[in-house]
Amino acid sequence: MTAQHTIPVEDLAGRMKTGQRLLGLDLGTKTIGMALSDPGLRIATPLRTIRRTKFSKDAAELLAVCERENVGAIVLGLPLNMNATEGPRAQATRAFARNLKRMSDLPIVLWDERLSTAAVERVMIAADLSRAKRAEKIDAAAAGFILQGVLDRLAGLRRDAPSSKRFNRPDRVHR
Repeated sequence: MTAQHTIPVEDLAGRMKTGQRLLGLDLGTKTIGMALSDPGLRIATPLRTIRRTKFSKDAAELLAVCERENVGAIVLGLPLNMNATEGPRAQATRAFARNLKRMSDLPIVLWDERLSTAAVERVMIAADLSRAKRAEKIDAAAAGFILQGVLDRLAGLRRDAPSSKRFNRPDRVHR
């Protein structure tokens, strides 16, 4: 995939307006889990899961959420193999990103999602959620896990940046 379809996480700061949120997506074969960041880009919150139908309907629903929630960029979990190679699921995710980009000007970031669903499921089991409750909530929770990884990376970039290059966030006053 070329840079025109996705951008590196490091480029997000320059592509978003103050107060915009990120939408995190966990793309499955049957469902899409969604999570939203807060406007300060600190905390990811699972939003909901949609059942996949056809691409145009799925994309329309995602883009409606983006419009309603003041989303400035989309984070899409990239399901790499354990050895960091790309299999059919990663290729399908890249195709989804490419097709979504044709419908929207929003920047799209791909984020390594290896073991995200497994990590979330372990937490849910530890919290004693029933199998039915886990099945209902796992995709949105996995999207939250993926999105939180990006938010943590952005926080690290803010900490490491010289003060003149820090992200323009609404909760930070620059002098």
